[in-house]
Amino acid sequence: MLKDKILNNEPGILLYGITPPRMNLPNSEYERIGKIHKQRFEEIGVDGIIIYDLQDEKSRNSSERIFDFVQTLDPQKYYEDFLHTSIEPIIYKAVSKYDTATFYDFLQKEKDYIYVFVGSSSSKVVPKLTLDEAYRLTKNSNFNSVLGGICIPERHVIKKDEHIRMIEKSKNGCKFFISQAIYNVENAKKFIDDYAQTNFANIPIIFTFIPCGSKKTLDFIKWLGIFVEDRFEKKLIDSNDMIQTSINLSLEFFNFIYKYSLSKGISVGANVESISKQRDEIQASLTLLDEIKKIIKRASYSYRS
Repeated sequence: MLKDKILNNEPGILLYGITPPRMNLPNSEYERIGKIHKQRFEEIGVDGIIIYDLQDEKSRNSSERIFDFVQTLDPQKYYEDFLHTSIEPIIYKAVSKYDTATFYDFLQKEKDYIYVFVGSSSSKVVPKLTLDEAYRLTKNSNFNSVLGGICIPERHVIKKDEHIRMIEKSKNGCKFFISQAIYNVENAKKFIDDYAQTNFANIPIIFTFIPCGSKKTLDFIKWLGIFVEDRFEKKLIDSNDMIQTSINLSLEFFNFIYKYSLSKGISVGANVESISKQRDEIQASLTLLDEIKKIIKRASYSYRS
């Protein structure tokens, strides 16, 4: 089970991230989309699925948003009512959208799922509830589910304190971490180096990868604040097959990070996001996940120190 793999700090956890459909669709449409999603991740074989709780991130970036923001169905409702799968979910919860009373009510009714609490997308936003407040409420409740946190390797390069943030989140109950999408392997390496020096480096980290098949998708990734390495961007733009180049570079990154982290005694897994409506990018996410599985299978656990 996914929970056991997390709590046992196992390397090689594989996740598939999806976005719920937009709100205000008929139930028949939710059922149709749910069947498509279910078939997709059950065929590829994953330890768990991530279901995101989207926020409008326009406060993060003053330039025009590449893709319009749309409100989506609550991730837990989507899982319970329309996915009809036994694969364990990781439910994201954007706590800044909820007032104290609503969030506390959720804590009293939480299910035996795995949750990741997410704070505001920008310090410019005044949240209804801060991430620290959400953690405090959780500690003072009967919340018994496995809790995970977000980590951002790029932020570590600038502020040099992401490993400290992770320690604090660990103290608040986080048993694993999921990274923002990575497109810079050196940033991830520096982050791993500092995290390995802490006494909390026995918690698995899941690195996120997003296939990129168009200049528009690439621009959106950058708009979200994800740092794209110049070398990576040039190879994508100059390529005759951007989607395949994206897969190849992501595999190169994961292959290095997985083995390097094992050599440091850190358990690493992968999350592949499927956030695109483009058929080729959806298929690319499945191809990438399948190839990552092969890397994990081939890797020798003798890398662990």
